[in-house]
Amino acid sequence: MKRIVKDPEVRRKEILEAAGELFNNQGYVNTTVEAIIQQVGIAKGTFYYYFKSKEDILDALVHEMVSQLSENYKKIAADHEMNAMDKMRQMLRGQSYVQEKESELMESLHLPENRELHERINVEIILKISPIFAGVIEQGKKESVFNVENPLQTIQFLLAGSQFLLESGLFNWNEEEQMKQVLSMQVIIERSLGAAPGSFSFI
Repeated sequence: MKRIVKDPEVRRKEILEAAGELFNNQGYVNTTVEAIIQQVGIAKGTFYYYFKSKEDILDALVHEMVSQLSENYKKIAADHEMNAMDKMRQMLRGQSYVQEKESELMESLHLPENRELHERINVEIILKISPIFAGVIEQGKKESVFNVENPLQTIQFLLAGSQFLLESGLFNWNEEEQMKQVLSMQVIIERSLGAAPGSFSFI
C-alpha cells in the first residue's frame, strides 16, 4: 500500500487538534504522548518530527489560542471609527474569537488537571494582550476619559488580578461572591484608569 504523505502543516494541525481534544477530555496531566500518537494514528517518529514533547504541544496550543485573541483585539484597537471606551467595551466583553471547540477547551482549563495549561495561557495573555490594551488607554487619555500614568503596567496588574481571582477556578466563589468580586473589579478598574464612576458597568 502506498504511504500517504500529508502536507507538514496539515499533519501538525492534526496533532494539535488531537492533543487539544485529549487535554479537554482527560486533562493535560493525564494525557500521554502515546495517547496523542494513537489518537492521530501516526508513528512515534512522526510525532517527534513536529514536537519535542507534550510540553512543546502545550506551548503551541497556548500560542495559537492567544494569537487568535490578540489578532481580534488588534483589529478592534486599530478601528479609527471607535472611541477608547467603545474599544474597551468590545475587548472586555467580546469572546467571539473562540471557536466552539476552543471554548470547550477554555472551560476545561478550570479543572485541576489543566492548571499548567491555564497558567501558561494567563501569562501569555498578560504579555501579548496588555500592550494592545495599553494603546487603547493611551487613546482614552487623549480623549480625556482616562487619567493614568503607566498604562501598560496598570493593565498588567488589572489583568493578573482578574485572571487569578475570577478566572483561575481556585476559589470556588458562589454566585453572590462572584458578583461582589466583579463589582469590586469594576470599581478598581475605574479608579486605576482614572475613569468616571460607572463607566465600566458593562463588565
